[in-house]
Amino acid sequence: MTSVLLLDVMDTLVHDPFRDIPGFFGLSFEELFAAVHPTSWVEFEKGLITQDDFLANFFADGRVYDQVGMLDLMVSGYRWIDGMPELLVKLKDAGISMHTLSNYPVWWQTIESKLEVSEFVSWSFVSCEHGVRKPDPQAYLIAAEAAGAAPNSCVFVDDRGSNCRAAAEVGMTSVKFESASQLLTELRAIGVL
Repeated sequence: MTSVLLLDVMDTLVHDPFRDIPGFFGLSFEELFAAVHPTSWVEFEKGLITQDDFLANFFADGRVYDQVGMLDLMVSGYRWIDGMPELLVKLKDAGISMHTLSNYPVWWQTIESKLEVSEFVSWSFVSCEHGVRKPDPQAYLIAAEAAGAAPNSCVFVDDRGSNCRAAAEVGMTSVKFESASQLLTELRAIGVL
């Protein structure tokens, strides 16, 4: 079976350093989410606001904080999920067409500069470039079109079940990511490898 793989990036290919942000501020996740602006991250991921606007509106109360330090923490935290580079090599060597289907802001360019994801996976869909995010059905349809494939010939991989369910609703095969070894097993089971 020849399929196109549509891959989420954060916490599927690459560690999401946002997990480290609460500690940076000395807050719990709950405290951080209670304090951040309710819409700025989604607007940033859709490309509706700039990085400067996002940083200025990170906290709902407009408090002053170390923006440079937070950005440095993000950049230093971008690293491959264990086992993923090796799995991507296998998939590339097998001739599998791989494309991103990622909710992320312009920081995807930083990930590319640091990890060279495009050696394996084409940055075909990033929400900030298309103005739509998963689980909106349009995100999946646009990504499939960008990859040159019908939805029913795409296999979508994401660490979030809600995003996987939305992919299935537009006709894609979906795999919920847990680890590189689990993903390899599942891709073999469905005939991608």
